[in-house]
Amino acid sequence: MNNPVVLITGGITGIGRATALAFARVGARVVISGRRDDAGMAVAAELRALGAEAEFIRADVRRESDVEALVGQTVKRFGRLDVAVNNAGTEGSPGPVTEQTAESYAATFDTNVLGVLLSMKHELRVMQPQGSGSIVNISSTMGSRGAPNASLYTASKHAVEGLTKSAALEAAAFGVRVNAVAPGPVETAMLNRFTGSADRKAGMLAGIPLKRAGKPEELADAILFVASDKASFITGQIISVNGGKTAA
Repeated sequence: MNNPVVLITGGITGIGRATALAFARVGARVVISGRRDDAGMAVAAELRALGAEAEFIRADVRRESDVEALVGQTVKRFGRLDVAVNNAGTEGSPGPVTEQTAESYAATFDTNVLGVLLSMKHELRVMQPQGSGSIVNISSTMGSRGAPNASLYTASKHAVEGLTKSAALEAAAFGVRVNAVAPGPVETAMLNRFTGSADRKAGMLAGIPLKRAGKPEELADAILFVASDKASFITGQIISVNGGKTAA
């Protein structure tokens, strides 16, 4: 479809921002969401400077009323919804299992899992009657393996992959595809917060066969492909983009 309508949660920074810019460059009409008005409006202005029709809509994916309003306003503005990239996420509170709490669990799962569930719920309610659409959830290398001192983040991304596969099986009957892209370490503020120091970051990157972190733009290119008609026979899949980290 020419000029698809694309909704990106967590579209203000990192992978989300890079993805919004990538879609804008190919003529998409883009809605980004996040919780910081100034940053969101600044990114929307960047998208418009590329010639795209673009809007920022403030939304907290942990709140169903916000998600419902976000999807509703997107459809009201552009008349349909062709692609949704559910990117909003948090690294949570790194640390051993013995130090995790009900509060740290909720802080991680409410964004990473409930946010994806609520987003897909309302996105699919639009896409299914259309008989078309593509949803791309953002998982992680940790969505398919374990990691010390990252139990809650790891568990949340396992959950995202399960949600993706289940939703794909439900949506296929309506011509809607649901996939996930699973990044390895990517040069973002989240990676720096997660590693906590230059030495720990260097140690993580040393375990990647390509010996570097990914660039947000590289993830955006993968998301753009998975969302597009070029991937029309791909659904229910987890697409790893991680410099070879899971090859062994």
